[in-house]
Amino acid sequence: MDEFETVYRRHFAWVFSYARRLTGSDHMAEELTEETFFKALKAIGRYQGDDLRAWLCAIARNTWRSHRRKYARMAPLEGQPEPEDGAPSPAALLEARDDAFRLHEILHGLEEPYKEVFSLRVFGELPHTQIAKLFGKTETWARVTFHRAKQKIHDRLENDYD
Repeated sequence: MDEFETVYRRHFAWVFSYARRLTGSDHMAEELTEETFFKALKAIGRYQGDDLRAWLCAIARNTWRSHRRKYARMAPLEGQPEPEDGAPSPAALLEARDDAFRLHEILHGLEEPYKEVFSLRVFGELPHTQIAKLFGKTETWARVTFHRAKQKIHDRLENDYD
């Protein structure tokens, strides 16, 4: 347990920061971080990798995806107010910035693996080596995929202004 406490202390701020970028909310990031470390604690005996940060990132990402899928099915009906938890929603944060919203809209429309690689690199601030490990690919693959994702986003943004 002492080892896991060390892992928690060493990686908490980074996992929280990554979760904050995924969720756009401090409140949701706290919940996601808590869930990530809970799942990591349960699975620590099966961990065999050499990059703990990438493993924690994968847990956080998969937990967030599951959460979004679950709550997408339970979305409020049109015209009903969404429940407020005191934190602004990611959509409310982006409404104030049209360009940021358009970028996220384009990113959402990207096909995989471009969307995931771009998000991990830009929002998760992961180096190409860790992204490559997450996908079981080479660092060159991660670099090329990230470059192609940026190019696709750039091309779609240019088309908006033509």
